[in-house]
Amino acid sequence: MNTIREHDDLSRWTHEHVFDKGGDAGPHAAERGTRLVMWITAVMMVVEIGAGWWFNSMALLADGWHMSSHALAIGLSAFAYAAARKYAKDPRFAFGTWKIEILAGYTSAVSLLGIAALMATSSIERFFAPSPIHYQEAIAIAVLGLVVNVVCAFILGGAHHHGHGHGHGHHHGHDHGHGHGHSHHHDHDHGHHHDLNLKSAYVHVIADAATSVLAIAALFGGLFFGWAWLDPLMGIVGAVLVAVWAKNLIVDTGKVLLDREMDAPVVAEIREVVEADAGAGDTRIVDLHVWRVGRASYACALSVVTNAPALGADRIRERLAVHEEIVHATIEVHQRG
Repeated sequence: MNTIREHDDLSRWTHEHVFDKGGDAGPHAAERGTRLVMWITAVMMVVEIGAGWWFNSMALLADGWHMSSHALAIGLSAFAYAAARKYAKDPRFAFGTWKIEILAGYTSAVSLLGIAALMATSSIERFFAPSPIHYQEAIAIAVLGLVVNVVCAFILGGAHHHGHGHGHGHHHGHDHGHGHGHSHHHDHDHGHHHDLNLKSAYVHVIADAATSVLAIAALFGGLFFGWAWLDPLMGIVGAVLVAVWAKNLIVDTGKVLLDREMDAPVVAEIREVVEADAGAGDTRIVDLHVWRVGRASYACALSVVTNAPALGADRIRERLAVHEEIVHATIEVHQRG
């Protein structure tokens, strides 16, 4: 059995490829948005914590401390964008610096779990040691916090839409000169390749907005119906909600960090273009590894066994080139003797 090994980047990979892809509409817009939201959140955090302590509202304090975690986490997201940009051309990062952003998103998700535990613990304590609440003042601050959260959500939502609100399709026709024509149509919506760093910042803001709504509901219930127990109860509900969102974000970011991508649609597409060729004889991929190196960019390493003498690494490379998301490939071909 003869073996041909070839390594190629399909003429699409540059070391800063992933960060620069999309130009100003991508990570640069997200970085600006997260930095702005960080400062807005930090100011509101100070206001809510001070007001919650002064007016003795557990729901408002929980919302304020929760917002403090957002300020730190969103600041981490902005830092990750800056670090990824700064080291984009550093050759020590074999596949670029995109995963700095993913690591920041994962860290933000873990911080969400921590703050959810703090919210739940403080709320449970308040059940057994209730204190009087200045409802009207606390409601005013909670409403202000909600307004700020909605504004921040619009800022981050605009950055997400600006960087990922586009899709494109590929239509490829292959005529291999054997009387057989193959036409493949592939639609790739890059909106499905979420910016998980931006998503983590967005989840923090949405979670904070949700806890603000719960705080407002609890304060109104206490003001008009005397339901003081509603304040700590809503703190617990908010903690559970935040924990669920944090868990989902940990799963999404952990999947990327651990390179769990073998269920991605691009894996089936690689098998299709390599194996589905009437002129290639009996050709099979016997080993395939695919991992993501950018929001919509993948690298792959594959080993092929074939009895088609004309099928070499160059021909496989030509087939893979129809998929723009495959930016780097290592190809090994075994010819059956």
